Amino acid sequence: MEIYFKNWPIWMWSFTVLSAAILVAVMIHAVLFNILSRLARRTGRVFVNSMVRRAQKPSRWILPLLTLMAAVPVARFSENVLPPIERAIGLGLIAATARLVILTSQIISDIISARYRMDLPDNLAARRVQTQIEVLHRIVVVIVVVVALSVMLMTFPTIKHIGMSLLASAGLAGLIVGMAMKSTLSSLIAGIQIAFTQPIRIEDAVVVEGEWGWIEEIGTTYVVVRIWDLRRLVLPLSYFIEHPFQNWTRSSADLLATVFLYVDYAVPVEDVRVELRRILESTKLWKGEVCVLQVSDATEHTLQLRALMDAHDSSSAWDLRCFVREKLIQFLQEKYPNALSKVRAELQRVPEGSISRQQLAAREFAK
Repeated sequence: MEIYFKNWPIWMWSFTVLSAAILVAVMIHAVLFNILSRLARRTGRVFVNSMVRRAQKPSRWILPLLTLMAAVPVARFSENVLPPIERAIGLGLIAATARLVILTSQIISDIISARYRMDLPDNLAARRVQTQIEVLHRIVVVIVVVVALSVMLMTFPTIKHIGMSLLASAGLAGLIVGMAMKSTLSSLIAGIQIAFTQPIRIEDAVVVEGEWGWIEEIGTTYVVVRIWDLRRLVLPLSYFIEHPFQNWTRSSADLLATVFLYVDYAVPVEDVRVELRRILESTKLWKGEVCVLQVSDATEHTLQLRALMDAHDSSSAWDLRCFVREKLIQFLQEKYPNALSKVRAELQRVPEGSISRQQLAAREFAK
């Protein structure tokens, strides 16, 4: 058998060895993730589920790369072919290492995120942690990609020489790079500030540029705000550091909702106050702690009634305001129609003798 293999051409032997290495990697991948998939279905553990979801696609090229590295010494390449192959495998190994670091960051993010659920009414702590995880993960991805590309370029002697020359003139190079990447660096620094100081978090209710919505995504250089009508407002990260904006859920998820009614002076305020509590007790949108009705203003024509109530979150607060406004108006229409706002006027008859000649001429012209 050994004599038979020795009589093979070099290219055929190399091709066979590399093909066998790739085939072994494919078999290992299939068996490994078949076991992990079954284990994930049985146990339901976050770590195993994350491994199956995150690592299945990257391992399809990482495992063959590792087996090729082990098979190259056995493949008996010629001296002219071996250096380019080793260079390519070395570059692939650097890329694989970077991908494994990013994969580790994703799995850690999944494990931490599973402990903080976003579907709870009081999810302030969860939104805080989710924001930090997402922003920090994106920063890790940027750093790993930049470092991996730098290391890959430094493996080439010519580029390494250029890098050493730039390093010798670090002052001028740093100034040029800083000016060229001013916006990118400011966004990266803003992302780090947002991750730790957290002026905004995922699913925060905000008012930005006159638009009300929720923070949907915090990227590496931008923030996506989901407007109430499902439009998307995309803003740079630095905007939330340099410009004022409203954050309705900065300290807690619950909110106070207000409704203003403009009614006549004849309105029975106490009856409206009792009706407000009855309306709030009939809906699950009300949190159950705040129920206040006050005369907040009085003009020459109307009274201003302000209804104040609490809700579990921003969406519930909006729906509660609309619900209370509709029910209070319906109550006044059915029970006290005279209490709705009106304009009063007093008409007096003018004696004929007091009409001026100009008014009489106007009447004749109108006829």
